[in-house]
Amino acid sequence: MSLVDVAVGEDVFSATLLETPDSAPYLKVGHPVKLLFKETEVSLAKNLTGLISLRNRLSVTVLDIQRGAIMSTVSLDYRGEKLVSAVTTRSIERLQLVSGDNVEALVKANEMVIADAL
Repeated sequence: MSLVDVAVGEDVFSATLLETPDSAPYLKVGHPVKLLFKETEVSLAKNLTGLISLRNRLSVTVLDIQRGAIMSTVSLDYRGEKLVSAVTTRSIERLQLVSGDNVEALVKANEMVIADAL
């Protein structure tokens, strides 16, 4: 098992993996990789303060909200890259999310997948 940190600009993301650099050579230092995660694993926080166990915190801007009866999708801008979060519509209402809001997207390290970028 490995705990891998990946630098994306000024941000560092963490992933816990079953692979090691010996079993997956793309995990070696300096090798380009892609970070992947499901939209259902992206939680949202508004005005979050204090410490939290989730290591992956992305400062994002809400681009669009597609409301459903039970679930909604929130399109997010992270440094020019589009991300999506699928959360309950109740959560959207409780957070009072609207387009243009600055929020944090949160992903647990064990929900991150690292893939070879080459």
